Amino acid sequence: MSALSSPLTWHDFPVVRGMRAARLRQKPCVLWFTGLSGSGKSTLAGLVEGTLFSQGYLTYVLDGDNLRHGLCRDLDFSHQARKENIRRVGEVSKLFVDAGMIVLTAFISPFRQDRAMVQEMIGDAQFIEIYLEATLDVCEQRDPKGLYRKARDGQLRHFTGIDSPYEVPQQADIVLDTSSASPARCAQTIIDFLQKGGWLLPHAPAQAPATAPASVPAVKFSTHLAVNSAVNS
Repeated sequence: MSALSSPLTWHDFPVVRGMRAARLRQKPCVLWFTGLSGSGKSTLAGLVEGTLFSQGYLTYVLDGDNLRHGLCRDLDFSHQARKENIRRVGEVSKLFVDAGMIVLTAFISPFRQDRAMVQEMIGDAQFIEIYLEATLDVCEQRDPKGLYRKARDGQLRHFTGIDSPYEVPQQADIVLDTSSASPARCAQTIIDFLQKGGWLLPHAPAQAPATAPASVPAVKFSTHLAVNSAVNS
């Protein structure tokens, strides 16, 4: 018995990613913040977005808790549900990148396979992995939402770092020791990375081109930071 054919067809449109990026004067990409709960993902995503937005760049933060209020509200925290959660985030991020935007995602995303799935989905050149290297002890001491305490008391299951593992990135583009580095210093390191890598283009009044422009090269390099001051999650 032959398989049924799909009724779906991909439609191409005249306005493409390069044209949108040229209009916005920026290189679209995904800044993928990963790390334990309490490592500072949402804090840093907000700080970096605020800086970029104030400089005229078009950005958007996808936050783990926020998306579970809507797009992912039907998912629990089992292994398979967390995998589906990250898949959905990846698909949304891909749409934002196609729109020419700089996307900042704040998700624990504990499994390497899931992060690799998103990287392949978006494209290696547009995917910037940022690992927040805060120890479990530090994150548990902060515990801004009281989640570690609930996990220790058995009120939360499948909690990363307690009864579910976190797989440390092996080749993150940026590694930030948020156990000791200040939020402002970490945020500036990310901004410096984007500037040196050619992701941020000088803003000047310009009309959108009639055709897609030649691509602007962007360089990826690894950054590791640790300075002596406190970070607030």
